Amino acid sequence: MSEPTPTRAEQPESATFVISRLAYLTVLVTLIVAVMMMGVSITWFSWTLILPIVQIWWIHRVRTVADADGLTAVDTFGTTTLSWDEVAGLRFPKWSAVRAVRTDGTSVRLRAVAFADLPVLSAISGGRVPDPYAAAREAEAAAQSTGSAADDD
Repeated sequence: MSEPTPTRAEQPESATFVISRLAYLTVLVTLIVAVMMMGVSITWFSWTLILPIVQIWWIHRVRTVADADGLTAVDTFGTTTLSWDEVAGLRFPKWSAVRAVRTDGTSVRLRAVAFADLPVLSAISGGRVPDPYAAAREAEAAAQSTGSAADDD
């Protein structure tokens, strides 16, 4: 027996995937390194104080938004919008960001999306993106219902 599928009211309408707020700690490290470099030569390394500001802007800007219409990938200098009909699948390269593969074979980087986010993407896309955890949930529910039926005997 499978779990009941969530109704439209239970499914999220949109989700925004952002870089973890812990990434802001790297700004502190960058600032410390910039100050240390300025200690060597202010005239040569004063420009490094711009790096933490750029880093904050990048962490805040980069995100992926998924809604009923499709995906919006906000990158460093641009935004790419894909409808769900354009998405052929997702690719998870090793040590790199998730990529949405278009039907024409090109790909778009989806920053801040992880494998664990697939159930959310599956719900928002209406099943166009498969949920790899669904089979495990169904097997667990079946085992529990079988176990409770055996306990009733």
